[in-house]
Amino acid sequence: MELYRHNSKMQVERNRKGGVEYLTFPILTQTGMVRHLFSTRVGGASKGIYSTMNLSYTRGDEKEAVDENFRRIAETLGCRPGDIVCSDQTHTVNLRVATRADAGKGITRDRDYTDIDGLLTDEPGIVLATFYADCVPLYLVDTRKRAIALAHSGWRGTVSRMGRCAVDKMKEVYGTDPADIVAAIGPSICRECYEVSGDVADAFAAEFRKEGQTDEILTDKGGGKYQLDLWRANEIVLAEAGVPAGQIQTTDLCTCHNSEYLFSHRASRGKRGNLGAFLGLIS
Repeated sequence: MELYRHNSKMQVERNRKGGVEYLTFPILTQTGMVRHLFSTRVGGASKGIYSTMNLSYTRGDEKEAVDENFRRIAETLGCRPGDIVCSDQTHTVNLRVATRADAGKGITRDRDYTDIDGLLTDEPGIVLATFYADCVPLYLVDTRKRAIALAHSGWRGTVSRMGRCAVDKMKEVYGTDPADIVAAIGPSICRECYEVSGDVADAFAAEFRKEGQTDEILTDKGGGKYQLDLWRANEIVLAEAGVPAGQIQTTDLCTCHNSEYLFSHRASRGKRGNLGAFLGLIS
Protein backbone atom coordinates (compact mmCIF):
# COMPACT_ATOMS: atom_id res chain seq x y z
CA MET A 1 0.00 0.00 0.00
CA GLU A 2 1.40 3.37 -1.00
CA LEU A 3 1.23 5.93 1.80
CA TYR A 4 0.82 9.70 1.81
CA ARG A 5 3.94 11.13 3.47
CA HIS A 6 4.61 14.71 4.51
CA ASN A 7 8.38 14.69 4.07
CA SER A 8 10.69 13.40 1.37
CA LYS A 9 12.95 11.97 4.07
CA MET A 10 11.30 9.00 5.76
CA GLN A 11 10.86 9.65 9.49
CA VAL A 12 8.91 6.48 10.31
CA GLU A 13 10.02 3.06 9.10
CA ARG A 14 7.56 0.43 7.84
CA ASN A 15 8.20 -3.12 9.04
CA ARG A 16 6.54 -6.49 8.60
CA LYS A 17 6.80 -9.60 10.77
CA GLY A 18 4.64 -12.49 9.69
CA GLY A 19 1.44 -10.84 8.57
CA VAL A 20 1.70 -7.90 10.99
CA GLU A 21 2.77 -4.55 9.58
CA TYR A 22 4.00 -1.96 12.07
CA LEU A 23 5.94 1.29 12.30
CA THR A 24 9.13 2.15 14.18
CA PHE A 25 11.27 5.23 14.77
CA PRO A 26 15.00 5.03 13.95
CA ILE A 27 15.86 7.42 16.80
CA LEU A 28 14.40 4.94 19.31
CA THR A 29 15.81 1.83 17.64
CA GLN A 30 19.29 3.35 17.65
CA THR A 31 19.33 3.58 21.46
CA GLY A 32 19.64 -0.22 21.56
CA MET A 33 17.74 -0.27 24.85
CA VAL A 34 14.07 -0.42 23.87
CA ARG A 35 11.58 -2.41 21.84
CA HIS A 36 8.80 -0.35 20.38
CA LEU A 37 6.23 -0.11 17.63
CA PHE A 38 3.20 1.77 16.43
CA SER A 39 0.55 -0.52 15.04
CA THR A 40 -1.22 -0.24 11.69
CA ARG A 41 -4.52 -1.69 10.50
CA VAL A 42 -2.65 -4.56 8.80
CA GLY A 43 -2.31 -8.09 10.14
CA GLY A 44 -5.10 -8.51 12.66
CA ALA A 45 -8.13 -10.74 13.15
CA SER A 46 -10.89 -8.12 13.36
CA LYS A 47 -13.51 -7.55 10.67
CA GLY A 48 -15.69 -4.79 9.26
CA ILE A 49 -15.00 -1.27 10.52
CA TYR A 50 -12.42 -2.76 12.91
CA SER A 51 -10.39 -4.46 10.19
CA THR A 52 -8.05 -5.79 10.95
CA MET A 53 -5.70 -4.86 13.81
CA ASN A 54 -8.09 -3.26 16.29
CA LEU A 55 -6.65 -2.89 19.80
CA SER A 56 -9.76 -1.71 21.67
CA TYR A 57 -12.11 -3.81 23.77
CA THR A 58 -14.59 -0.94 24.17
CA ARG A 59 -15.65 0.00 20.64
CA GLY A 60 -17.89 -2.98 19.89
CA ASP A 61 -15.44 -5.47 18.40
CA GLU A 62 -15.45 -9.16 19.37
CA LYS A 63 -13.30 -9.84 22.43
CA GLU A 64 -11.79 -12.95 20.85
CA ALA A 65 -10.56 -10.90 17.88
CA VAL A 66 -9.01 -8.24 20.10
CA ASP A 67 -7.36 -10.92 22.25
CA GLU A 68 -5.83 -12.40 19.11
CA ASN A 69 -4.70 -8.97 17.93
CA PHE A 70 -2.87 -8.35 21.19
CA ARG A 71 -1.32 -11.82 20.96
CA ARG A 72 0.03 -11.00 17.50
CA ILE A 73 1.35 -7.61 18.61
CA ALA A 74 3.04 -9.19 21.63
CA GLU A 75 4.63 -11.84 19.42
CA THR A 76 5.93 -9.08 17.15
CA LEU A 77 7.44 -7.31 20.16
CA GLY A 78 8.91 -10.52 21.56
CA CYS A 79 6.77 -10.56 24.69
CA ARG A 80 3.43 -11.94 25.93
CA PRO A 81 0.10 -10.10 26.29
CA GLY A 82 0.54 -10.56 30.02
CA ASP A 83 3.68 -8.38 29.90
CA ILE A 84 1.83 -5.33 28.54
CA VAL A 85 0.54 -2.50 30.77
CA CYS A 86 -2.29 -0.41 29.28
CA SER A 87 -3.34 3.18 29.86
CA ASP A 88 -6.91 4.26 30.70
CA GLN A 89 -7.20 7.38 28.56
CA THR A 90 -9.58 10.24 29.32
CA HIS A 91 -7.62 13.20 27.84
CA THR A 92 -5.90 14.07 31.12
CA VAL A 93 -2.21 14.68 31.78
CA ASN A 94 -2.15 12.05 34.54
CA LEU A 95 0.81 9.67 34.51
CA ARG A 96 1.35 6.39 36.35
CA VAL A 97 4.60 4.67 37.25
CA ALA A 98 4.23 1.09 35.98
CA THR A 99 5.94 -1.88 37.60
CA ARG A 100 5.99 -5.62 37.08
CA ALA A 101 2.97 -5.80 39.40
CA ASP A 102 0.96 -4.04 36.67
CA ALA A 103 1.83 -6.53 33.93
CA GLY A 104 -1.18 -7.57 31.89
CA LYS A 105 -3.49 -4.84 33.16
CA GLY A 106 -5.97 -3.87 30.47
CA ILE A 107 -5.54 -7.14 28.57
CA THR A 108 -5.25 -10.27 30.73
CA ARG A 109 -6.16 -8.52 34.01
CA ASP A 110 -8.48 -5.71 35.03
CA ARG A 111 -6.94 -2.29 35.59
CA ASP A 112 -7.11 -1.00 39.18
CA TYR A 113 -6.56 2.60 38.03
CA THR A 114 -8.47 5.10 35.91
CA ASP A 115 -7.81 8.38 34.10
CA ILE A 116 -4.23 7.56 33.10
CA ASP A 117 -3.02 8.99 29.78
CA GLY A 118 0.68 8.30 30.31
CA LEU A 119 2.85 5.53 31.72
CA LEU A 120 6.50 5.40 32.74
CA THR A 121 8.87 2.75 34.03
CA ASP A 122 12.49 1.82 34.54
CA GLU A 123 11.76 -1.91 34.78
CA PRO A 124 12.73 -4.14 31.85
CA GLY A 125 10.36 -6.91 30.88
CA ILE A 126 7.11 -4.94 30.82
CA VAL A 127 5.79 -3.05 27.81
CA LEU A 128 3.84 0.20 28.10
CA ALA A 129 0.83 0.67 25.81
CA THR A 130 -1.32 3.68 24.85
CA PHE A 131 -4.01 3.93 22.17
CA TYR A 132 -4.90 6.20 19.23
CA ALA A 133 -7.06 7.12 16.27
CA ASP A 134 -5.78 10.66 15.47
CA CYS A 135 -4.26 11.87 18.77
CA VAL A 136 -0.50 12.14 19.27
CA PRO A 137 1.69 9.39 20.78
CA LEU A 138 4.77 10.62 22.64
CA TYR A 139 7.66 8.18 23.17
CA LEU A 140 10.42 9.23 25.60
CA VAL A 141 13.63 7.33 26.38
CA ASP A 142 16.17 8.46 28.99
CA THR A 143 19.35 6.95 27.59
CA ARG A 144 21.39 7.56 30.76
CA LYS A 145 19.01 6.49 33.54
CA ARG A 146 17.45 3.77 31.35
CA ALA A 147 13.88 4.92 31.94
CA ILE A 148 10.99 5.38 29.52
CA ALA A 149 7.63 7.11 29.23
CA LEU A 150 4.77 6.75 26.75
CA ALA A 151 1.99 9.35 26.65
CA HIS A 152 -1.26 10.11 24.82
CA SER A 153 -1.58 13.76 23.78
CA GLY A 154 -4.70 14.90 21.94
CA TRP A 155 -5.50 18.58 21.69
CA ARG A 156 -6.42 18.75 25.37
CA GLY A 157 -3.24 16.95 26.39
CA THR A 158 -1.14 19.09 24.08
CA VAL A 159 -2.51 22.43 25.26
CA SER A 160 -1.95 21.17 28.83
CA ARG A 161 1.63 20.21 27.84
CA MET A 162 1.52 16.46 28.36
CA GLY A 163 5.07 16.19 26.98
CA ARG A 164 6.38 18.49 29.70
CA CYS A 165 4.35 16.61 32.32
CA ALA A 166 5.99 13.36 31.23
CA VAL A 167 9.49 14.87 31.29
CA ASP A 168 8.85 16.39 34.72
CA LYS A 169 7.60 13.06 36.06
CA MET A 170 10.71 11.31 34.75
CA LYS A 171 12.84 13.96 36.48
CA GLU A 172 10.93 13.46 39.73
CA VAL A 173 10.94 9.65 39.75
CA TYR A 174 14.22 8.75 38.02
CA GLY A 175 16.34 11.89 38.23
CA THR A 176 16.20 12.27 34.45
CA ASP A 177 18.12 15.09 32.80
CA PRO A 178 15.99 16.17 29.81
CA ALA A 179 19.21 16.51 27.78
CA ASP A 180 19.51 12.71 27.94
CA ILE A 181 16.05 12.07 26.46
CA VAL A 182 15.42 10.99 22.89
CA ALA A 183 11.81 11.42 21.82
CA ALA A 184 9.47 10.44 19.02
CA ILE A 185 6.17 12.08 18.06
CA GLY A 186 4.09 9.32 16.50
CA PRO A 187 1.57 9.05 13.66
CA SER A 188 -1.48 11.25 14.24
CA ILE A 189 -3.63 13.79 12.45
CA CYS A 190 -1.75 16.49 10.51
CA ARG A 191 -2.37 20.23 10.30
CA GLU A 192 -3.92 19.94 6.85
CA CYS A 193 -6.57 17.53 8.12
CA TYR A 194 -7.18 18.94 11.58
CA GLU A 195 -9.74 21.73 11.52
CA VAL A 196 -10.71 23.12 14.94
CA SER A 197 -13.13 25.74 16.23
CA GLY A 198 -12.31 29.13 17.68
CA ASP A 199 -12.42 28.02 21.31
CA VAL A 200 -9.71 25.41 20.71
CA ALA A 201 -7.63 27.90 18.71
CA ASP A 202 -7.99 30.46 21.50
CA ALA A 203 -6.77 27.94 24.08
CA PHE A 204 -3.65 27.26 22.00
CA ALA A 205 -3.02 30.94 21.30
CA ALA A 206 -3.14 31.62 25.05
CA GLU A 207 -0.74 28.78 25.88
CA PHE A 208 1.66 29.13 22.95
CA ARG A 209 2.14 32.87 23.08
CA LYS A 210 5.87 33.31 22.61
CA GLU A 211 6.73 35.33 19.53
CA GLY A 212 5.90 33.41 16.37
CA GLN A 213 4.55 30.29 18.10
CA THR A 214 0.88 30.90 17.34
CA ASP A 215 1.65 31.33 13.64
CA GLU A 216 3.68 28.11 13.72
CA ILE A 217 0.80 26.00 14.98
CA LEU A 218 -2.40 27.75 13.80
CA THR A 219 -3.75 28.81 10.41
CA ASP A 220 -6.86 31.00 10.35
CA LYS A 221 -9.24 29.71 7.66
CA GLY A 222 -11.88 32.32 8.39
CA GLY A 223 -15.41 31.79 9.61
CA GLY A 224 -14.18 30.82 13.06
CA LYS A 225 -12.26 27.78 11.74
CA TYR A 226 -8.54 27.06 12.12
CA GLN A 227 -6.03 24.40 11.12
CA LEU A 228 -4.04 23.13 14.12
CA ASP A 229 -0.56 21.57 13.93
CA LEU A 230 -0.31 19.16 16.86
CA TRP A 231 3.06 17.87 15.61
CA ARG A 232 4.70 21.28 15.83
CA ALA A 233 2.97 22.09 19.12
CA ASN A 234 4.37 18.93 20.70
CA GLU A 235 7.84 19.68 19.33
CA ILE A 236 7.64 23.06 21.07
CA VAL A 237 6.44 21.46 24.31
CA LEU A 238 9.26 18.91 24.38
CA ALA A 239 11.93 21.45 23.43
CA GLU A 240 10.77 23.87 26.12
CA ALA A 241 10.84 20.96 28.61
CA GLY A 242 14.57 20.62 27.84
CA VAL A 243 14.70 17.85 25.24
CA PRO A 244 17.25 18.90 22.58
CA ALA A 245 15.60 19.59 19.23
CA GLY A 246 18.04 17.26 17.49
CA GLN A 247 16.83 14.41 19.72
CA ILE A 248 13.17 14.72 18.71
CA GLN A 249 11.97 12.76 15.68
CA THR A 250 8.52 13.65 14.33
CA THR A 251 6.28 11.44 12.25
CA ASP A 252 5.68 12.03 8.55
CA LEU A 253 2.46 9.98 8.52
CA CYS A 254 -1.02 11.43 9.06
CA THR A 255 -3.68 9.04 10.33
CA CYS A 256 -6.44 10.90 8.46
CA HIS A 257 -4.62 11.01 5.11
CA ASN A 258 -3.84 7.29 5.47
CA SER A 259 -7.10 6.08 6.99
CA GLU A 260 -7.07 2.76 5.13
CA TYR A 261 -3.73 1.99 6.77
CA LEU A 262 -4.17 3.75 10.14
CA PHE A 263 -7.39 4.22 12.11
CA SER A 264 -8.65 7.81 12.02
CA HIS A 265 -11.58 9.01 14.10
CA ARG A 266 -12.09 12.03 11.88
CA ALA A 267 -11.88 10.19 8.56
CA SER A 268 -14.20 7.39 9.73
CA ARG A 269 -16.59 9.68 11.62
CA GLY A 270 -16.04 7.53 14.68
CA LYS A 271 -16.62 4.15 13.05
CA ARG A 272 -13.23 2.60 13.71
CA GLY A 273 -10.92 0.63 15.96
CA ASN A 274 -7.82 1.76 17.86
CA LEU A 275 -4.13 1.80 17.03
CA GLY A 276 -1.54 1.14 19.71
CA ALA A 277 1.81 2.60 20.71
CA PHE A 278 4.12 0.21 22.57
CA LEU A 279 7.41 0.86 24.36
CA GLY A 280 9.47 -1.38 26.64
CA LEU A 281 12.99 -1.56 28.03
CA ILE A 282 15.18 -4.44 26.91
CA SER A 283 16.85 -6.37 29.73
